[in-house]
Order: sequence, then C-alpha cells, then structure tokens
Amino acid sequence: MSLLRASLDDNPSRSMTLMVALGLSESGTEVSASWISGTFFHIARLWPLILLTKFSVVALLNLPFYSGEPLQIALMVAMLMIDGTLMLLPRRSWFRRLMPHIQNWMMLPMVFLSGLTFSLWLGYEAKAATDALFLAAVPELAVALLAVCIFGDRRLLGISYFLGALLVSVVEKAGMAQVGLLFSCVIVMLVATLRQATADRDQAIARHQQDLRAQRSDRLLQEHERTGRGWFWETDRQGCLTYISDTLAQSLSVSADTLIGKAITEIVRPGDKKQGDGERTLGFHLSARTGFADIPVCAAMAKEEERWWSISGQPVFNEYGQFHGFRGSGTDLTETRRNQAEVTRLAQFDSLTGLANRIQMLRSLEQAVADRHGKPGECTLMMLDLDRFKIVNDTLGHPAGDALLRQVSQRLQRVVGEKGLVGRQGGDEFKILLPGRHDQTVLAHLAQAIISAVSQPYTVEGNAVVIGVSIGLSACPQDGVTADALIRNADLALYAAKGDGRGVHRFYSSDMHADAENRRQLEEDLRRALTDDGLHLVYQPVVSSKTEQITGYEALLRWNHPVRGPISPALFIPIAEDSGLIAQIGEWVMRTACRDAAQWQDGIRVAVNVSPTQFANPGFPSTVMSALAASQLAPERLELEITESVFLNDDDGTDAMFNRLKAIGVRLALDDFGTGYSSLGYLKKAPFDKIKIDQSFVRGAAIKGNRNSAIIKAIVSLAEALGMDTTAEGAETQDELALIRQLGCSHIQGYIYGRPMPMADVMATQQRVGTAASANGFQSSRPERKTMLRTIAVHHDGHVYTGRVRNISATGALIEGLWNVPVGTLFAIELAENQFVNATSRWSKDDRMGVEFAGSIDISTLRNPPRTMVG
Repeated sequence: MSLLRASLDDNPSRSMTLMVALGLSESGTEVSASWISGTFFHIARLWPLILLTKFSVVALLNLPFYSGEPLQIALMVAMLMIDGTLMLLPRRSWFRRLMPHIQNWMMLPMVFLSGLTFSLWLGYEAKAATDALFLAAVPELAVALLAVCIFGDRRLLGISYFLGALLVSVVEKAGMAQVGLLFSCVIVMLVATLRQATADRDQAIARHQQDLRAQRSDRLLQEHERTGRGWFWETDRQGCLTYISDTLAQSLSVSADTLIGKAITEIVRPGDKKQGDGERTLGFHLSARTGFADIPVCAAMAKEEERWWSISGQPVFNEYGQFHGFRGSGTDLTETRRNQAEVTRLAQFDSLTGLANRIQMLRSLEQAVADRHGKPGECTLMMLDLDRFKIVNDTLGHPAGDALLRQVSQRLQRVVGEKGLVGRQGGDEFKILLPGRHDQTVLAHLAQAIISAVSQPYTVEGNAVVIGVSIGLSACPQDGVTADALIRNADLALYAAKGDGRGVHRFYSSDMHADAENRRQLEEDLRRALTDDGLHLVYQPVVSSKTEQITGYEALLRWNHPVRGPISPALFIPIAEDSGLIAQIGEWVMRTACRDAAQWQDGIRVAVNVSPTQFANPGFPSTVMSALAASQLAPERLELEITESVFLNDDDGTDAMFNRLKAIGVRLALDDFGTGYSSLGYLKKAPFDKIKIDQSFVRGAAIKGNRNSAIIKAIVSLAEALGMDTTAEGAETQDELALIRQLGCSHIQGYIYGRPMPMADVMATQQRVGTAASANGFQSSRPERKTMLRTIAVHHDGHVYTGRVRNISATGALIEGLWNVPVGTLFAIELAENQFVNATSRWSKDDRMGVEFAGSIDISTLRNPPRTMVG
C-alpha cells in the first residue's frame, strides 16, 4: 500500500487519471465515466438477490433471525433500509441526472454501510458459538464474492463492502485468520480493481471515440445531404437500391421508400441523345463490378424539369471477397448545365438585344464565304449604323439608349425575317447576313424597307425619339471572297452612305477605297488645322427688310487647305462630327465670333451655329458665358442658331438647356426651319426669338407655278402669331427680294445683300457705309440649269435634224448644230428615246439657238439619247 501511495504521490497526473478510472473524479470532456454509472440501475435491480443471499447465509448458519435483543432488531432494520435505498436510489431521475463520479460517491458509502450492518448483525448472532467471528467472516466473504460477481466491473463497490466487514472484524477483535483473510481479500480486490479500472477506462474512451466518429460521420452525411450539394446511394448484389438520400427523392417529388428496391438504372433516363454514353457507361460498370467516377446521367423520374446528375460509386466486398453491391454518391449537375448553356448563349448572342453577337456573325460569315467545290460561297453583308443615336444616349442616358437598341433590334428582325441573320456588332452598329445570291434591286428594296422601319418614331421612357440608319452593302464573291474583305468593303460602303447625307444605302464600289483614304486624310488635316489656326470665320450680313439696315452677321466657318485650297463646310463639318472634333471647333468659333463682334458698331448682332452635340453638353452654357466674358460682348448681341434636330429627344434636359441659355440673355434662332424634325409642338414652349426660313424654300419661290411662296407665307404667319422674327435665307435675285418683302419676312440674308466676308472687310464696310445695305443681283430667278453635251433629234415640218444640247433647265435649253433658225420656229425635240418635248425658238446666232419648252420638264429623269438620227 505504501508503494502504491508513493507511486500516486509522485505522479499527480497519474493519480488524477486513476481517480477518473475509478469513477471518483470528473473526467472532463474526454469521456464520461459511463463504465461506472451506466449500470447502477442494473445493480438496483439485482440488489434484491443480494438481500436474499444475506438471509440465506443466516439460514445456512442456523442462526436465529430474531433473538429478542433490541440491538439485533436495530441492525436488521438498518440493513434493510440501506439495502432498500440501494434498490430505489438508482431508479430516481434526479439521481440519473447527476455526474457519474457523484453517483459513485453516493453509492460507495451505501454499499459500505450495507456490508457493515450485515456483518454486525451476523456477528451479533454468532457470539455464543466457538470462534463465532470467524464463522461470521466465512458467510460475509461468500456474500462479498457474490456481490463482486454480480457487480462485474463494479469492483470498487465490492471493496467497499469488504471494508465494512473488515471494520466489524477489527472492532469485534476477531481472530487473525478472519482479519487476515478479509485484509487479503481487500488487497487483492484493490489491486484487481485498480488494474481493471484503467483497462475499463481505456476501453470506454476507445468506444466513446468510435461513437463520436460514427456520430460525426452521420452528422456530416446529414448536413451534406441537407445542403443539397450531394447525395448518397447504395445497392445490393442485384443493383437494386437499398439506400437513397431523402434529398434526392425530394428533388424527384417521390418518397425514398418508393425508390428502395428499384434498380439504379431505372432512375436514369435510358437512350438519352445528349448523354446516352453516360447511361451506357453506368450499366457497364455495374455489370463489371468496377468503380466509376463523375459519370453524367439524366434523371428518368424528373417531373417538372430535366435534371442532370454526376454519380460515382465503388463495389463493396466483404472480408472473403464476396460482392455485396455498390455504394456511392452523386451531385446535381442541373444548375451547372444551365449555367453552361447560358455561357454558351452569351458567347454567341448579344446580352442586350438577343441578336447574334460579333463572334457568331463572324463565324457565320466565314461559313458563308467558305469554298464549296472549289468555288467561294455566295452571300451579301449589310453594315448598319444608327444616325443620331449618340444624341439619345447623351441626353436621355444609357438606360434609354439600351431600350432604344432593343426596339431597333426587334424592328430589324421583323423586316429581315427568315431571309438572313441579324446581329449586333456593338454600340449602335448592326450586321445583316443574307446567304445566297441576291439581285441588287431586291437588296435595294430590302435596305430601303429597313431604313423606313428604323426611321419610324420610338417611345422611350415616355419620350418621343426619332433616329435613322445608314446601310453599306458588299457581296461575295464580286466584292471579296473572305470575311475580312466583305466586312471592310461593307464598312466602306457604309462610310459612303453616311457621307452622302445619312439615311441612305450604298453598294460597295472600288472607288470607295480612294474616298475613304481621302476622308481619313482630311480628318488628319482638319485636326492639324485646328491646332495650327488653319480655320477662319467669314460673316454674311443679315438685313432688315423694312429699313435695309444691317442688323447682324452670321458667322460661317471656312477652311482653306494649304494643298487642296478651299474645302466646303458640307465636306469637313460631317468629318468633324464623326471624329468628335465638333465640340472643340464649336468652342473656337464661339470665342472668335464674340471677340470679332465686340469690335463692331453697337447693336449689331453675331449669329453662331450650334451643333446638336454642343447643345446636348451640360457645360455648353458655361462655354457661352466664358466667351461673352472674355470678349466683353453684351449677351443680347449674341444669337445662337439651333437646328430642329435638338428636338429629336424632346425631354426635360432640352427644356432645361433652353432655360439656362435664356437666363444668360442671348437670343435663340431656329435654323433651317422646315427641313428637319417634322413636329411643330416644340414651338409652343421653346423660347425662340427668330425663325430662319431655309434657302430651299426661297430659291425659285418667284418662279411662276412654284409653291414655295405659299410655304414662306405660312411660316411668316406662324412666326408672327408666336411673336418671333423671320429671316429668309438664300435670297439672290431682285424678284425673290420683292416676294420676300411682300410676304412679310422681317429679315433677309443672301447674296443679294452680299457674300460672306472676312473680319477685315466687315470692319472696312462699317467704316465706309455704316450699317446701310444695298441689293445687288439679277432681276429674276433662273431655273436650275444643267450643263451637258447630248446629241438630240430635232423634228420640224417632217424633217429630222441632229443637234447638241449644251445646257438645259426645266423650261428651256441651249442647242447647237442648227444655223440661223428664225425666232418663233416650232420644234419637237427628242431629248431621249421616245421622250419628246415641244419647244419654240427664242433667239438664234450662228449655229446656236435658245429654245423655250412648252411645259416644264424634270431634267433628272432624262434617259439615254435617241439611237438613230436622220439628217
């Protein structure tokens, strides 16, 4: 005992471990002392047998149960109470909820008292016998051994019982044999208990850890199934399901019990066209009893939607190599496949419009032009670019621009239909691929139908929007036999269409390469001219029709190219707009015009044209104020000429811009009225001070039968009703001037009062004559004349003469080849094959004469000249 005590004292941790093993100390979280407390309930059930054994020992020793002594009765009652407590205590729920070591500490004294009271009672009865104490020890030993056998691994309780008997033997001064026997039993039981307790603890810990692993695996399995990331299955030798995860059964809208017993191949769709190999591979592995991994299969029992799985499995064999079935797992591939399909769709289709994207269009074009039997394919490529789309994007915002693109794509698909593939190149550019050979007339009709459909008004976020489209066409094989060549040439044709005024279509021609290079070179030269002060302004006077006094000048931009000479604004302004230079040029024009006007006489205004891009810029009012401040020009002397195109996106931003400009104090003029946006609704709220009548209505207005005068009169009446001035542009002749005054226009601008002049000439004119203006021009308007050299047939009095037309107008012509023709001679002139016009000779000199047609003709419709001439 001393050695054991010393060993325990030297190693406190070992002592603590032994106390835990004996169930006398808290075990922490390592393992509960279940091997101590787990069978207390069973001990309580067996304790009546212990009590019966006690009475049997008394009966076998032939000892009286009752001798009349009060102490004997007290000992028996105490023993019965203690044994009754041992039978009832472990059955109580509050006792079971106690920690195992606390239960043990409560049971040990009860067992000790049970052995103590029984030994005292038994010893009391054996006092009269010879060596009675020793005789008492024998049955006590038998009872204790029986208790040890019954308790099994509850040896500590047996030791407690022995200690009770040993204590009685010592107190009763029993013989050395009895005491020694009991002491030896205690020592043997103690050593056996200590050793067995450690072994029991180790076994309990191993079992506990095994249970924890099993529980952990089960929880992880359940959690994995519950998250839906995977499921598990198991089959028997015949391939029938013996286990299937509930999550899989729920995804198929059936119960797990319904699937148990079915062959695993029954829940896989057989003969699937997309993944038939997966089903056949699964059957092969099941038949060959070999493992497999990540085989894609389609669910056969899915009701609502198609479901795809990826399953893996391994065969199961016992220790004798006998096949028991398969066990495996699976994951749902449905969402993955859906995502893959979406990725594939996004890789081929435009996410905004749903049309074919750039990649798919290029692939389709390459297939269309691919060689077939040694010959290139036949197809036509259309390149489309939306006109005025950037204004919508800038003024209404990108969401509105996206909505507009979706509507445009729908219209394109409706027009093209099954005839071709419509795709979006990016931004506001589209492509149309028409396979096969097509007649150019058919293609022209289709292009015009597209232009007409796209040009119809749109409603975007409650705003009326009008845009256009330009189209370039190239065909294989005549315009190129590769995809790159067709794209490049269609792009050149598109460039030509935009250069010809937009809203038109153009077929590719070989000279477009030179035009494109010329345009590119002009763009570079324009950038250089802007930085090197190569641009300049000229000013055309605006005259009051009543006082013939100059009220202002319009600033007009000019470019004198160092090599090519003067470049028309009609050529370089579109280049500036396409290249993004228009804003920079516009600001330069604004500052220069204000600076020049500040040097003029007081009250004379300067008019500056404002591009739609400038007007859409929120910073434009700041540019205007900066130009006025730098030049010290009064705001009312600056007149901003704005075209109708700014109303294509009539919204709050347009109204706000007008309000900001009027707040500065500048005047606003509506330029080129009647040639653009066809709605008059904007005139009700736009704060214009003047309407400028486009020169297309002025020219020819004085000619008899021309309707332009009626249009001018209507515009003047409208302006007067709205309290606005009017300026008639393009007046060149005296009769046009007289008509304009008669119709009531307040101001006149045109060659009749002077051509545009540089700043120096303006200053010189003001110094010489002040603001006075004088009309200088032809007396009457002449119809448009067309110069040509065309052979014609002249019929007179049954004879046919050959002549040549030098120039021609709608009302007459200059004819050569007929000598000294009398004035007033009547002719029938065959201008083209089967196209006759009656004419009268008005003058004649040598071989030339001037003729007047009996009626106006359309010179644009002249066809080929007659094939035969008779002299």
